[in-house]
Amino acid sequence: MGAEALTVEVAFALPSKQRIVALRVPEGTTARQAVALADLPALFPDLPSDTFAQAPLGIFGKVIREPDTHPLRDGDRVEVYRPLAIDPKAARLERAKRQASDPKR
Repeated sequence: MGAEALTVEVAFALPSKQRIVALRVPEGTTARQAVALADLPALFPDLPSDTFAQAPLGIFGKVIREPDTHPLRDGDRVEVYRPLAIDPKAARLERAKRQASDPKR
């Protein structure tokens, strides 16, 4: 009996552009393999192609510890995470400084 095909999605978003790619993949496909099959560099040509090769991945908002070996299940949505533009702690500190110096408060 042949391997069953799974239906999965691969999602990536920038502030101005989002894409979800639906795929049929063989059972046993890993999260990283699904990202490669989605061909995101073709959909986001302004980004370096290696952006997707080592990016952190998650499934429905939960980070995958080992995406190179994590097998997918039918219906999974693999999310490709991009690096943060600014550290959240630094952003909070900067906001607090601005609010403290705001004469309207």
